[in-house]
Amino acid sequence: MKPLAVAPAGPPRPRLLAVTALAAATTLVLAVAGIVAGSSGLSVPDTVRTVFVGGDASESFIVFQLRLPRVCAAVLVGASLGMAGALTQSFSRNPLATPDIIGVTAGASAGAVFAIVAVGGTYAVSAGVLSLGVPVMATVSGLATAALVYSLSWSGGVDSYRLILIGIGASATLTGLTSYLLVRAELSLAQAATQWLVGSLSGVSWLSVWPTLVTFVVLTPIALTQTGSLDVVQLGDEVATGLGVDVQRHRLVVLASAAVLTSVAVSASGPIGFVAFVAPQVARRLGRTSRPPLIASALLGAITVCGADVLGRAVLPWTVPVGIITALVGAPYLIWLLARGNAWERTS
Repeated sequence: MKPLAVAPAGPPRPRLLAVTALAAATTLVLAVAGIVAGSSGLSVPDTVRTVFVGGDASESFIVFQLRLPRVCAAVLVGASLGMAGALTQSFSRNPLATPDIIGVTAGASAGAVFAIVAVGGTYAVSAGVLSLGVPVMATVSGLATAALVYSLSWSGGVDSYRLILIGIGASATLTGLTSYLLVRAELSLAQAATQWLVGSLSGVSWLSVWPTLVTFVVLTPIALTQTGSLDVVQLGDEVATGLGVDVQRHRLVVLASAAVLTSVAVSASGPIGFVAFVAPQVARRLGRTSRPPLIASALLGAITVCGADVLGRAVLPWTVPVGIITALVGAPYLIWLLARGNAWERTS
């Protein structure tokens, strides 16, 4: 009998549903806080009135051109990274297998830095390939890196551990290339590229939001069709194949979805590290599931980025980019997870 490409998903768990609902409510609260927070002096009633009724020219500009695009980008970028991390961690059965590790983020960053320092990339799309702009170059480079890592990992099929190892090597190579471009660039261009590499939402406009929104809306249903297969693959490749899952086709769909989500998210905001790593693991622990749940991971990613943005521009006494805050939170969590894993191995 011909193997099926998709296994049926099991019924949702009450605890996971509660966690997802709470995460959705928290995302909404942080989004409202992101619209209200700022140094312009607009009160909460003024902001609410401007959003739903309308305000004067200055109020409308602040809300609709500065704050609302930034909040939408924070939610969409965080959700995209959270779902991408859940996909890669689930199909590889490895909590360290995130788009950051397998080279997608490094590839997108290298492409963006090349667009900035070599051709002075902008958000305007022109006819020349080298002047497509920072977002387009970042997206294309991230997808090209994912395709290269996937092809190099193929040997009668793609093994998840081989994919991770090759991804680590590709990430290191591309990071070195990015450093070389920064060293060789003019000072002003190198400074602009360095600011982009930190990961920030300060320069986000609606032009960056719409591609991220379209990508997330299109790829989320595709990712959800793989939910049942992701559950079965946790039992091992041999068992999954015996139960009717086309493992290689499943991995291609999952990896392609994660790569596109990550590349587009990075192109909008720069590389915001550790979101794709932390959000799925927190969602898995809160929901007490065998693998990271997709929707809950996306919502927790949105919470992480949106919360970091509000903290960095409205709570702290000075403005801090989102990427720095997520790194300060995610790096200790990574160390804790590795230490906990080593302790478990010593006692097992």
